[in-house]
Amino acid sequence: MVDATLAAKKSSSFDLVEREINNTIEQAELSLERFQENRESGEDLQNCIDYLNQLRGIFVLIELQGGTVLCQESVAIANEVPVGAAEDKNGLLSSLSQALFVLRRYTEYYQRRREDHPELLLEIINLLRLSRRAKPLPDSYFFDVEFQRSPPRPVRDASVTTDVFEHRSRRLRHMYQVGLLNLLRSKETDIGYRLMSRAADGMSKICSGSSISELWSLTAYTVELMHSQAMELTPTRQRLLMKIEKYAREIVKLGKVATAKAISETVAKDLLYLIAISGDKGEKTRELLAGYSLAPADFDQAKIIAHRSLLMGPGSDVLASLSKALHEEISQIKDKLDIIERGIDGQEDGLSQIAEGLGKLADTLTMLDLINLSAVARGVHQTIASWAMDKKHPSNTDLMQVADSVLSIEQAILQLEEDGLTIETDKVVGADAEEMISPYLMEAHIVVIGESQAGLSLAKRAITAYLESGGDKLHLANVLPTLEGVLGALVMIEQSRAAKALHATARCIEEKLIKNENKPGDHILETLADALTSLEYYVDSVGRSGAGNPDLLKLAEESVHSLGY
Repeated sequence: MVDATLAAKKSSSFDLVEREINNTIEQAELSLERFQENRESGEDLQNCIDYLNQLRGIFVLIELQGGTVLCQESVAIANEVPVGAAEDKNGLLSSLSQALFVLRRYTEYYQRRREDHPELLLEIINLLRLSRRAKPLPDSYFFDVEFQRSPPRPVRDASVTTDVFEHRSRRLRHMYQVGLLNLLRSKETDIGYRLMSRAADGMSKICSGSSISELWSLTAYTVELMHSQAMELTPTRQRLLMKIEKYAREIVKLGKVATAKAISETVAKDLLYLIAISGDKGEKTRELLAGYSLAPADFDQAKIIAHRSLLMGPGSDVLASLSKALHEEISQIKDKLDIIERGIDGQEDGLSQIAEGLGKLADTLTMLDLINLSAVARGVHQTIASWAMDKKHPSNTDLMQVADSVLSIEQAILQLEEDGLTIETDKVVGADAEEMISPYLMEAHIVVIGESQAGLSLAKRAITAYLESGGDKLHLANVLPTLEGVLGALVMIEQSRAAKALHATARCIEEKLIKNENKPGDHILETLADALTSLEYYVDSVGRSGAGNPDLLKLAEESVHSLGY
């Protein structure tokens, strides 16, 4: 936490130079504008660089870290632009213009709030660095933490044999990779997070007592918080998760020897930063951070996103609120169409209300510069308004055409919520309509998926109770009938491959747990749990996408196959 005296001193210093900062930014912008108009004017380009260096000196003096680094990167970009720059340098000039715009906005932000949050500028700073092919700065660049150095320690747990260690490490690495690929592809991220957290937790257990165990424990909890707190998965964080995968690769390649490797302070710092800004203030988070003399950050992820939107335009929260309002408007229109089609309400009043709703929707879409979508909504609005005025009774075919247009707009709004305001959002209305699926069949599919997930979850809980009771087989009485029900559900929705994997898992449970007089080894139970978990996640992916994630199914098959089934 920033000391109040230092913050007051910084604020007072800023007041003394505020006018100079604003004038210098304006001069830098004018110089850059003149250079873009006449790219042979080396004097204007040099003036821009000089003004940026002057700003950097001011920010160093008043200790505004973010402004200092942004000016430094802007100078580096400007030095990459030669006099007489051709069109291939337009990207650099555009990045430089954006940097000056954000720098002015950040100065105004500090003037209003008197809070220096340099992490708000990391996005534009990394954009500048990538423009000149430099390595981006990590999220934790402005984050401070001290680590206590300790001698390397390999795994010393004699109960984990070399064979078991190699077997488990390979499978855990594969599980981590499957989850990571889901995140990188933005596909079933919910399952991806859970797989990665489970894999990292498993790595921490088999590496217990070693130097690298701490890294895996931090990874498991960080991924868990990223999932539960819905944290942004930025390119920088993607690279962090990919970097951690390399440690799993070394463990698989070198075995227990790799566990003695000292924890990377850079990676650990990144993980601790994500935990600190996650927004979670629970006891576990506080205790973990306290071990590093840290505490949950007041300026957490939610605040970072909200405040960044002040600098970078509409944020995700604004788009989410906008999408929610549009969805509510469309839902009302769809309800009215349904009522008219059923003949429950008077058509004249219902048509007038639908036309009014579509008119408001068209105005909103125009404001968002979604011209194609607005034109569709405006066209349907005019058609329905004419029906109401002429007291025409539309046919079922007419109403279906209106419904198709409304559904195309709704599909575009769903994309707006997921991808933001993009050109592709406005092109959705021009795409071919996908084959319609019977709502009754869809509802039945949802019910079957839900029952399957519940059955797999119940089986996992029964096995957990069996272990916690010291091997009381009474807890396993309903496991096989439950799995048989899930097996039938998978056959019903034509998931024969998943049904085969589940059948093999059920056989393993019957032979290794129920009929076996001796309690099976821990590695067998862990592998069995992995198989059930992978199947549960696969069924969830089927519910989300229809086709399902084949990597999850393959993971389940490999798990039961490694047990001889």
